[in-house]
Amino acid sequence: MTKEQKNEVIEALKEKFSQYSNFYVTNTESLSVAQVSNLRRACFNKQVEMKVAKNTLIRKALESLGNETYAGVFDSLNNVTALMFSDNPKEPALILSSFRKENKNERPELKAAFINGDIYTGDNNLVNLTKIKTKNELIGEVIGLLQSPAKRVLAALLHHHEKGGVVNQPGSDDAAAAPTAEAPTAEAPSAPDAPATDAPATDAPAAE
Repeated sequence: MTKEQKNEVIEALKEKFSQYSNFYVTNTESLSVAQVSNLRRACFNKQVEMKVAKNTLIRKALESLGNETYAGVFDSLNNVTALMFSDNPKEPALILSSFRKENKNERPELKAAFINGDIYTGDNNLVNLTKIKTKNELIGEVIGLLQSPAKRVLAALLHHHEKGGVVNQPGSDDAAAAPTAEAPTAEAPSAPDAPATDAPATDAPAAE
């Protein structure tokens, strides 16, 4: 490979590292040509880009982008390296797990994973990486948590409406008593006035 070709590879890798915030570093050593082709196909079907490159060129590409950011990946650049780039942080892990299960093989081996700035090293992290929450899943959980209080309030309002809006049937305990009309009180006729009698006036004898 000429110097120009190496530079072209480095620039292409830099573009991918800049484009994706998630990438996996895997070891595809001992895989047959047919198995590598199947792995590429599996990646393609899941919108994951797979790139095979020399470790020295991968390191130069990463160093040119930020030595401190990717320093934890450098120790994993050994043997045969295949890079897997994805917008979904756990999709490459799912592909690797499924591929290994179908082929009853421990390859491809996970050497390292760069997930949104965090670095996971070692194949023992593969299972945990398959359980990572995606951005959409996290947003969905937050929305669900925010909606829960609103749902409880709505349920309470509906319950109150159902209880308070029922028209009680006549005769039920809760039926409102009809107002009782008071009968007018009959007044007894007053007795006729007795005729006045004029008592005869007697003149008292005058004292002499």
